[in-house]
Amino acid sequence: MTSQIALPLIPAGAGEPSSIVIGSGNRAVAEALGAPANWPFRTAILHGPPRSGKSLFARWFAARHSAGVIDGVQTLAETEIFHRWNRAQEDSLPLLLVVDGENWEIALPDLRSRMGAALQLEIGPPDDDMARDLMLSHAAQRGLALGEGAPAYLVPRMERSYAAIEKIVAEIDRLSLERQVPATLSVWRDALEAVQGPDQGRLL
Repeated sequence: MTSQIALPLIPAGAGEPSSIVIGSGNRAVAEALGAPANWPFRTAILHGPPRSGKSLFARWFAARHSAGVIDGVQTLAETEIFHRWNRAQEDSLPLLLVVDGENWEIALPDLRSRMGAALQLEIGPPDDDMARDLMLSHAAQRGLALGEGAPAYLVPRMERSYAAIEKIVAEIDRLSLERQVPATLSVWRDALEAVQGPDQGRLL
């Protein structure tokens, strides 16, 4: 079962969703972010694949809690991160660190030990239901009518990743506008071929 977390306090930017689709891949993350009092040392580190909603979660968390958030933690000097962690401990406030990329290699031993003790949160891949709801959410954000049966056709044939779902919806939108036709089977198929290669759109 999927649901959504709205972001009512922070207006979405151009092209950004105003809510987070919650499903199999991120439900545990959403639950943990809702209860920072349970985090060890009031610190959590959020990992996840590209376009999986890490920054949206960070925005929602910052709006909901009196907390510190470092989005793209690798861009900061390790001494600054260590200072932010110490300040959060002194103020008894939770601190969420969002890792942008596969791994975060920490050179500073004191920081590495503290981050190793933090709660590790991981956004996983979406299942069929979540992929469908993500597709519909991206389409709604664009004002795109995907057409009846689009998720049933596309989800079994597409790469199961957040980035691929977003790219395919964007390609359907582009092709539909370019051809000035509704999004129907021929558009879905051509969008799959454009994003994933010529074999994908024609799989039975």
